[in-house]
Amino acid sequence: MIFKVLYQELPEEIPVRERTKSLYIEGESERDVRNKLSGYNYNIEYIQILDDAHLAYEQKSEHFKLETV
Repeated sequence: MIFKVLYQELPEEIPVRERTKSLYIEGESERDVRNKLSGYNYNIEYIQILDDAHLAYEQKSEHFKLETV
């Protein structure tokens, strides 16, 4: 499954929409994704599983890149 993760780069930073970043990662579950990203010290706001239609939409974006962790 492919997940979209919304996060802040600095863990002590208060979430502000203008500084929120996103990444796409493959995982078995939300817990698996959190475990894969635990070493990055991100302030994770939200993890969303992408269904086929949403994934197709996201893949059209120039910012879409599937991260390997």
